[in-house]
Amino acid sequence: MDRLPILAVDLDRTLIDGNILHEAAWEYASRNIWGFLQALVLLLLGRAQFKAHLSRCVTVDPARLAYNPEVLDYIRDWRAQGGKAALVTATDQHVAKAIADHLGLFDEAHGSDGTHNLKGNRKAGFLVQRYGAGAYDYIGDAHADLPVWNSARKAITVGLSPMERNQVHSLGGEVVHLPGTRKDIGPYIKALRPHQWAKNVLVFLPLIASHETSPSMWFNGVAAFICFSLVASSVYVLNDLLDLSADRIHPRKCKRPLASGALPIEHGTWMVPALLLGGCLFGLLVQSLAFFGVIALYYLLTLAYSLSLKRKLIIDICTLAGLYTLRIFAGGTAAGLPISEWLLAFSIFFFFSLAAVKRQGELVDTAHSGHTKVAGRGYECDDRLIVSMMAVSSGYVADLVLALYLDSPTVRQLYAHPVYLWGICPILLYWISRMVMTAHRGWMDDDPIVFAMKDPVSRYCGVIVCLVITAGVV
Repeated sequence: MDRLPILAVDLDRTLIDGNILHEAAWEYASRNIWGFLQALVLLLLGRAQFKAHLSRCVTVDPARLAYNPEVLDYIRDWRAQGGKAALVTATDQHVAKAIADHLGLFDEAHGSDGTHNLKGNRKAGFLVQRYGAGAYDYIGDAHADLPVWNSARKAITVGLSPMERNQVHSLGGEVVHLPGTRKDIGPYIKALRPHQWAKNVLVFLPLIASHETSPSMWFNGVAAFICFSLVASSVYVLNDLLDLSADRIHPRKCKRPLASGALPIEHGTWMVPALLLGGCLFGLLVQSLAFFGVIALYYLLTLAYSLSLKRKLIIDICTLAGLYTLRIFAGGTAAGLPISEWLLAFSIFFFFSLAAVKRQGELVDTAHSGHTKVAGRGYECDDRLIVSMMAVSSGYVADLVLALYLDSPTVRQLYAHPVYLWGICPILLYWISRMVMTAHRGWMDDDPIVFAMKDPVSRYCGVIVCLVITAGVV
């Protein structure tokens, strides 16, 4: 039997469902944003220098990468027939060797050396010089691989479009097509976290609290809701990019599109500015500089949270509570309505309670998974009792603020039968206690507000509150 030629395998979007450069860049940004911004200057000198710098600053864990099973099976079959395989990639040499050592499927590993970027014509020249023209088979995935396939004995493609496949066939050699990881619209929509948009209903609260019926005000409220939703989705995608390593070891977050590899990291990178721009375009409909000021503050605060504040003990909970409250301010500025001291006081304590419940749920999940500390957070599992106390006490204070508000002259002016509104207090007291207990038992599998939208008991409580308010109005 003729000896098999060497099997050369590309890395990005071929062996793995992703891009190591983007992976390392976001990992570095999550650890040292200022160092990352300074490192971007190296891109002016070339991608090879930038990759080499990232490989020195960030260690990519090969065990956490999303590998393409079709490519792995092809390599295993090749080796079972007595053939040798080489990992040949534009990724830095240190990273390429670490991945090859982890998989144990490669006899050689070659990557960029900090001076030359091993891609396209340069990769083709390297393979011809090392193995000879027509003396290797090559597995790749992109238009840049055409020169490599042109000098290969056999072209093995991964996930190419019909047009790209025709280009490979036009080279005249033997061609084999492997399926890439199927990409559909689902992961992109899931990455937006549309279920989290339920929190943005808070922008309508100033309109509801002041009993406004003006169509123009409600139009501004709808525009503010869409604006906030798109801007928030931009932040969610950004946060997922910065949290890739932590999410991949989390029992639930590992299934998120970016962490699981269902959504390419480079696509997620472009979604961040696209969603932000889309949100700003809807924000123009509000025609309020104050509203844009709130949106800018929200984005800066969420950026600070993603980069640093989420790792700070207690500060992260205060920040989450502030982000909830900013939604109410956004609704007020969009409609041109002032935010009352009562609504502000209630919001601060109520949302602090919900933020503490959110963190409590993560601590319980982490404890059940056998870890002692939440990845990417400043808490240890033993802190969950104190965090639950914070959630309970702050929630009860919010209920007290509501009770004091119900006894104010403002309520007597706005409602025909304010006495009925006192029924809200025991319902809120019960709901807060139940939410804390739910998190304590490990049943809080989502953001508290999103969980409440799906929880039947919470919905019943919401319906009863609506009926009580209606009774107070009519």
